Amino acid sequence: MEHELEIDFVGGAVGYRLRQGEGRGQALPRAIGMAKGANPFVVDATAGMGRDAFLLASLGAKVTLIERSPVVHAALARALEAARDAGEDYAQIVGRMTLLHGDAKALLPALAPDVVLVDPMHPPRVKSALVKKEMRVLRDIVGTDPDARELMDAALASGARRVVLKWPLRADPLPGLRKPSHQIVGKTTRYDVFVIGDVPEKTDITAM
Repeated sequence: MEHELEIDFVGGAVGYRLRQGEGRGQALPRAIGMAKGANPFVVDATAGMGRDAFLLASLGAKVTLIERSPVVHAALARALEAARDAGEDYAQIVGRMTLLHGDAKALLPALAPDVVLVDPMHPPRVKSALVKKEMRVLRDIVGTDPDARELMDAALASGARRVVLKWPLRADPLPGLRKPSHQIVGKTTRYDVFVIGDVPEKTDITAM
């Protein structure tokens, strides 16, 4: 049976968040390094539903999304086209987004990003009935990411100034991965921030 995945950047939660004007003080932009007005070139190495990439682009970042699933890539392409046609504000955001199909481990060396965002697909931690339908569909399509550690190694070696790992709050760290420079921690998710050449900083406890 073919999976149906619909991604919507105009309506639903993404559009609502854009209309509410939530800004750079949110956890993700802070982790990316946007809190003080910077507009970095970000590679979202595991694009998925594209929500994080769209948020960052809406705040001014230039974002390249990499998705290796052909089904998810096609859904993202449709969503970006629909957003481009939804008005000038959306068209400007989409104009800062570039979608690539492929394996981020192979594509990263040629991109020279300022920041790499890695959000691997994890095994479910709760009963599937409690997970939003769209995430269940996404998980059915892409499965888990057993090469998450290899992807992190590629991100850390990409020449980026910063690598951000989005990770379930209570999940064990990736085996062998060094400690992050600092963390931004929420109720269910944490952002492990690796500032290249930096030493670990005090954890930043933040409600999300």
